[in-house]
This record gives sequence, C-alpha cells and structure tokens, in this order.
Amino acid sequence: MNKFKKIGLTALATSLVASSAYAAEVSVSGGAGLTWSTQSGTSGAASDHGKGIGTDNSISFSSSGELDNGWSVAAGVALDTSTALSSSSVTLTMGSMGSLKWGMGSAGNAGNYDGLGGAYEEVDDGAATSLSTNAIGSTVDNGGIFYTSPSVDAGGASLTVHLGYTPRVTDSDITGGATSGATSLGSGSNIGVTMSSDAGLKVGVYAGTVSKNSASAQDSFEGTWYASYAMGPISVGYQQSYVDNGVGGAANLAATTKAFGTATGTFEADQWSIIMNVNDNLSVSYAEADDTYDAGAGWTTGATTGDSVADVTMTMKSIQAAYSMGSMSVKAYRTETDNAGYCTSCGTNTVNEIALGLSF
Repeated sequence: MNKFKKIGLTALATSLVASSAYAAEVSVSGGAGLTWSTQSGTSGAASDHGKGIGTDNSISFSSSGELDNGWSVAAGVALDTSTALSSSSVTLTMGSMGSLKWGMGSAGNAGNYDGLGGAYEEVDDGAATSLSTNAIGSTVDNGGIFYTSPSVDAGGASLTVHLGYTPRVTDSDITGGATSGATSLGSGSNIGVTMSSDAGLKVGVYAGTVSKNSASAQDSFEGTWYASYAMGPISVGYQQSYVDNGVGGAANLAATTKAFGTATGTFEADQWSIIMNVNDNLSVSYAEADDTYDAGAGWTTGATTGDSVADVTMTMKSIQAAYSMGSMSVKAYRTETDNAGYCTSCGTNTVNEIALGLSF
C-alpha cells in the first residue's frame, strides 16, 4: 500500500513540475563579434597609432512566466566576452499598475534618458573619454528598485513616469542577502518623464540626487533632457545634461586630466544627432557633442601666469554607418575627440572601427 502511495505522490509531483515548467519560458541568446579598430592622435596611448582585431562575444539567459494573479515576471543575466557578469535584472509587470525592476548593470531609469544614439553607437563610443551625460545614473542602478508607470494618454500624446530609489548607493553588484556596506555615499533617488506623440516627437526629462555621508562633500545632482523628432526615414535629436558631483577640494587646473566623479566643479554637455534610414537594411548618422568642465573658480590663490582653472570644453564628432543582413550585421564609425579628458594640453584622439556581428 505504501508503494502505491509513493508511486501516486511521485506522479503528482512530476505533473506539478511539468506544469510549472510549461508555464515559464527559458531562452538563451548570444552574439559573436569581430572588430577592427585603429587609434591615432596626440592623446596618451593614441599617439602610437595602435590597431588591433578584437573579439566581442556575449551570451544572455532569460526566463519569464505568469503568476496566478495575472502579473508576469521576467529575469535575465548577460555575460560578456570574458564571461564576467555584464548585467542581471528582474522585472515584475503588474498589469495596469506598471512595472518594478531591480538588479545590476541596467542603468536604472537613467537608461531611458542616456544619449541619442546613432546608426552604430552613441557619439562617445570608443572615444578617449566618455561624455558626462553617459555617467548619469551609473552609481544608483545597483541595489535599487525602479518603477515604470503605465502609459497615460494626454491630449494625443503618451506620458510615462519613471521613479527610482537606492537605499545605499554603490557601483558594485549586490547579491541576495548582501548590503552595500559602509560608504561615503548615502541614498539615491530619481524621477523621469517621457512624452511621445504619433507625430514623431519624443521628449524626456530626468533628474536624480545622491546624498553624501561626508561633511566635506555636498549632495550630488544629475539632470538631463532630450527631444527627438522622426520625419519618415530621417530622425533628429538634441540633448543637454548637467552634473554636479558635489566634490569638495581645490579646483582642477585647465591643463590636467579630470576624472569624472572625483573632479570638483560641474559638467555641462549638449549633443545633437541626425540619423537617416536609407532602406530597411542600411542607416547612416552624424553626431556632435560639447562637454564643458567648469571648475567653479577663477584663478587659484597666488597663481602665476598659466595657472588657470578656466572652463575646458571637450568636443566630439562621430560619423557612423550600419548594414544588416538577417542575423549578420556590418557596422562602422569614426569618432574624433578634442581636449580629451577635459584637458587643454591632452590633445586629440581619433578612433576608427569596423565591426562584424553575428546573432544567434
């Protein structure tokens, strides 16, 4: 009798497992990439006219399923070429109540307001120094929770609100049961609003703050807004950003390289781009960006001639092209940077890249 009971319970357990597995979907995707890149200029290592063939592989695991109340859950993990964890996130979609997302490496809500993009990448991809715009939200996405509202109709336009909160800001992955530990950074919060219309206009505004647990530092502020407009095969966009990391101390001189996040003063950037879809397979783009470092001070105390902390503007120009053929793509860009590293004496940097991509 006990044997029959065991057989029955085993069969029931097997059916429950099979039913649960059937309700969820698990998939694996990836890509294989080959790049040919060259660098030249007068900025650091770029002056040696380096070149090389690189490997740009990735693999992603994702799963999704539906809960008994109709909500859905999606989880994903991505690994890069070195098999290191690139991103890991969970999204809980709550029907008409919007969605919640948490994890690491997902840029939080700032990813919805980060750069205008191009035919291949953003204007600063591969540049000697990334734009300050792309650093917005980079420290609050790990160990935080982010909400996306359902789209609301507003006079023919669609509005979406993003809210985010990070109890203790960190730029490291926080695994289950762990904390971010002692740090000079406190909590972080942000809010963003996007509006899109059927006429092709899209506008977004984002702002975030990070509190500091240090008497020598002020709370930081990050803000950006953008507008893009699509007219048939052509789309144009413009974006501005402002970042004050709240760092105290002496101002950085104009002729020194600034490390974003530790440099005093503020960063103000603006960029524009134009993208043309020649056909369903081919697109080209051109973009320019100016990113100005403001030391927030004039001449240093007791300064001599040349010891100036005047504003420094780093400029970028990028021309890109992309061609796709099913699961294969060929992309290329040429990006030029002046005053690399927000430094008046750090010269120029030019990067050329051609990439072959295969997705599976």
